[in-house]
Amino acid sequence: MKKLKLPTAHTILIIIAGFVALLTWVIPAGEYDSLAYNASNNTFTKTGLEEPIELPAKQETLGDLNIKIPIQKFTSGDIYRPIAIPDTYKEVASKPQGLAALVKSPIRGIIAAADIIFLVLIIGGLIGIMNLSGAFNAGISWLVKVLKGREYVLIILVTTLIAVGGTTFGLSEETMAFYPILIPVFLAARYDAMVGLACIFLGSGIGAMCSTTNPFATIIASDAAGINWTIGLTNRLIMLVLCTTITIIYILLYARRVKADPSRSIIYDQKEELEKWFGLSTADTTVKFTPRLRLIVLVFSLCFIVMIIGVSLLDWWFVEMTSTFLVGAVLIGIIGKIKEEVFVETFAKGAADLLNVAFIIGIARGVTIIMEDGLISDTILFHASSVTEGMNKGVFTNVMLFIYAGLSFFISSSSGLAVLTMPIMSPLADTVNIGRETIVNTYQYGMGLFYLINPTSLILAALAIVKISFDKWLQFVIPLILILLLTTMILLTISVYW
Repeated sequence: MKKLKLPTAHTILIIIAGFVALLTWVIPAGEYDSLAYNASNNTFTKTGLEEPIELPAKQETLGDLNIKIPIQKFTSGDIYRPIAIPDTYKEVASKPQGLAALVKSPIRGIIAAADIIFLVLIIGGLIGIMNLSGAFNAGISWLVKVLKGREYVLIILVTTLIAVGGTTFGLSEETMAFYPILIPVFLAARYDAMVGLACIFLGSGIGAMCSTTNPFATIIASDAAGINWTIGLTNRLIMLVLCTTITIIYILLYARRVKADPSRSIIYDQKEELEKWFGLSTADTTVKFTPRLRLIVLVFSLCFIVMIIGVSLLDWWFVEMTSTFLVGAVLIGIIGKIKEEVFVETFAKGAADLLNVAFIIGIARGVTIIMEDGLISDTILFHASSVTEGMNKGVFTNVMLFIYAGLSFFISSSSGLAVLTMPIMSPLADTVNIGRETIVNTYQYGMGLFYLINPTSLILAALAIVKISFDKWLQFVIPLILILLLTTMILLTISVYW
């Protein structure tokens, strides 16, 4: 692994896009019929090869289609995407994606991902204004003094809090805002940037993997499987505590090693470069943390608090989140008495610093577009569901874990994967005499484990912000993934025999 040298994130994603485009020439195209609920007239629309059919929104309609989901899950808005109808898979005319589709995919991806891209750019502008105000340097200097000798608390606190956000409301894209802010704190505490990256990304990933009340994973998957989301909650809570603890211990051991001997850092050759990138090499640690700077830090912190409250309680999404950070930047500029011309130039430069990340997000979305246009996702799902016939339930459960890890490469959206696969996969649990909550859990754990290294997830964007290469991330995280995988397989096997 130490000798492995991978190309840049952009090149990796372009290679993956080319590979997926090639698959559309090899894998037969296929589709399941889908069912969508129309709240405006309280009807279902069944879509397939024939003309769309409008059906009454009744429990009997779902029963006739072999969909074991309470009608209330549709009418309440819990299931808001079209779902796949079991036993309706059919091959369709092939739609191979050629060179033209491959070339256009990054552009289409950037347009499709405009919401998260603008969030990233506005955050970049906000960070630029914060750096100019001097509040970052003063705040970091103060925090390091407060934590002197107890810097490990930072690792435990950040990882735990972000994991809580991940498990409760699916904190993931929002963490893009945390890297430029928290990495300098970890560097000032004499850790390396890998520690900060791990606390944020792994915290979010483990939290989402062991989702408890996350509406974009647990709740929507349970609804699509036809069960209450509280079924299986105990197992997920045990997994959350166990996996978060394992992750924190893993990070602490690495962090202690780096702090004792910086040359043992995986990214030691980038030490000076990263300190310069995050402003540590030029930071004035003697600057006083004045009341004005404290107020700026307070406004800055409130941006994140308001964002989290809005997303978790007020149904906010990217437009509202981005607006919050934009308002925060303006307020900080006013408090810091930054001249209008300087403010605009600094904000634009800060946004430009994260333009590289924006391109990565867009290219990754373009890969998903190629898969959707090539009509191969349903074919892969159909054959994956056929693999498990006649299996022992312990073997079945672990095979499902790996199947979901594989499916998440082709369908990286947690809610999209849930509504597409659960109506097909959850009835398989009945055939081996286990609860359907086991399928929900294998979906979460399989997708969550692969998320930690999935190039079409957010890892490449996060690495681009922190200036760490993918090969060095793999070197750091693979041993942890193997530990978590073994733990997950053992607990899943115990759960079906308990």
